[in-house]
Amino acid sequence: MSTAAAAAPALTTKSVEPHAQIKPHQHPLPPVKNTAVSSGDYDTAYSPQVRRYLRTYGLMPPTTESFEIQAQRCLKLLESKTAPIDKFMYLTQLRAANVHLFYRLMADNIKELTPFIYTPTVGEACQKWHQIFTQPEGMYLSFSDRGHLHTIIQNWPHNVEITVVTDGSRILGLGDLGVNGMGIPVGKLALYTACAGIRPDATLPLTLDLGTNNKALLEDPLYMGSRRPKVTADEEKEFLDELMAALTERWPGIVIQYEDFKNPFPSLERYQHTYTMFNDDIQGTGAVILGGFINACRATKIPASSQRAVFLGAGSAGVGVAKQLVEYFMKEGGLSEDEARRRFWLVDSKGLVTNDRGDTLAEHKVYFSRDDNEGRQYKSLEEVVEYVQPTILMGLSTIGGAFTPHILTRMAELNDHPVIFPLSNPSSKSECTFADAVKYTQGRCLFASGSPFPAIPAKDSNNPTGRLLSPGQGNNMYVFPGIGLGAILARSINVTQDMIYASATALAESLTPAEREAGWMYPDVARIRDVSVVVARGVIRAAQRAGVDREISLRGLADDELDKYIKQRMYDPFREGQLVEQELAELTAGLTGKINGHANGTNGTNGYTNGTNGHANGVNGHSNGTNGSHL
Repeated sequence: MSTAAAAAPALTTKSVEPHAQIKPHQHPLPPVKNTAVSSGDYDTAYSPQVRRYLRTYGLMPPTTESFEIQAQRCLKLLESKTAPIDKFMYLTQLRAANVHLFYRLMADNIKELTPFIYTPTVGEACQKWHQIFTQPEGMYLSFSDRGHLHTIIQNWPHNVEITVVTDGSRILGLGDLGVNGMGIPVGKLALYTACAGIRPDATLPLTLDLGTNNKALLEDPLYMGSRRPKVTADEEKEFLDELMAALTERWPGIVIQYEDFKNPFPSLERYQHTYTMFNDDIQGTGAVILGGFINACRATKIPASSQRAVFLGAGSAGVGVAKQLVEYFMKEGGLSEDEARRRFWLVDSKGLVTNDRGDTLAEHKVYFSRDDNEGRQYKSLEEVVEYVQPTILMGLSTIGGAFTPHILTRMAELNDHPVIFPLSNPSSKSECTFADAVKYTQGRCLFASGSPFPAIPAKDSNNPTGRLLSPGQGNNMYVFPGIGLGAILARSINVTQDMIYASATALAESLTPAEREAGWMYPDVARIRDVSVVVARGVIRAAQRAGVDREISLRGLADDELDKYIKQRMYDPFREGQLVEQELAELTAGLTGKINGHANGTNGTNGYTNGTNGHANGVNGHSNGTNGSHL
């Protein structure tokens, strides 16, 4: 058979119609945002146009929701969770998924939600951090990273205005929790944003992994920190020296807040005159208590020279608060430093702090150590109260129930209006509850606590309508957000003691007439953003008086003008959508200008109208707008 005959017959190609109707696509090029998508971009309140611009169109359900509907869903989900730690975890996930929605929810429910993102729930969260960890928040810098901190810090993708730093060595009243302490910087910075409007992406939670002496954590396979003992004080100092230099080199204007170090005094003394830093445990706690104390003193009408303050707790927080009150007695009461210092009696685990009790005192206790006890030692708080007969009883001991019914009753016998401030956190560590303070002082106490307590009915014949008694809460959130905001806006070189003191006096003045009439020590926390404006203004003015402000243009503003300036620069989660709409409109106008420029010719082809760095009419003049130069 020939080759030709053996060849297979040629195949014929049959035209097949497609099963689907294929439509040609158009590929328009609308303005899109060139930066990476953030969690705030996934907001169901955004319009379709904004979603296209943010490149999130199609990545969310199509309905454009109102703020009210969003909040309704979130609050129902929150209500379905019974345990506080579950509420904490839900809010953490919400903040990561939709940051603007989270802060809108906080703004409308600040009093109800704060206990779940900070004290008291954050204490439990820190204890369980290694068990509930789901996503990275902030930065962790380990002792093994020394020598490379500046390089590692470059990994943080945002411009930072403020950071909260902890080594986890003394978390609230819970002790050494190592890197589990990250819950504190995260929660604290959430309050900087919610209370003072510092943009969330301008904050940096920072935990230093310098080892831990917590044996249970070191043996727990889920613990995520270095498995080594806590570094020595000298090693920590060397590490912090490198850290402070690295932070300020990366972000020259950064405000650095230290939190929950076991011994906070060395770092404060070492860095406060070189960097823009403060320690909230010492200075913030002292300022917020001073703010409430000023109002308590005004209510009792007892002059500074006749006040007698007993402090249960002589640690860093207790001494920091006492020193702030000494300054107040000097400035407002006209006492000398020695006279003011002698209005305080500090009690630690061994009793009244005295020069002759036979032990070696920690350096920070020496300032308040008594030399007038005539050789007698007072071992218990009850004995000290009987000896001193105080007008003021402060608790910073983390000993729950230390203000016993007998002590509270005795305070009411000694004073018409005893000042009772159980300030320890969390609430399980509070020296007494609000209900007990009211009960055993016959409702006559002036009360403020560190943790929240519920209001209780007033039990008197003048209360036919069920009037409630509301406890004051001396929470640091009244001052630290305003201190940070004021230091940022003033571009302060340092955070001076006068700035801290100014935050306290501003807080005391921030109460409304109605709040004063009701006998409140602190303003309604629902007004916290307004309070933060007043505190920030006081801090800025103190920075100006000290000459440590670099934003000198603020010096000529009247107080009302400065308040307006502060408010205009506060992050507002309700306006984020409007700002994106405005940005989109400006870019669209810029694109229109570019098209018109091409159409008109004559050196206008590269001209953008109404976009930042956009050339108008063919010249290099910039014209009205932002970030519109490259479409």
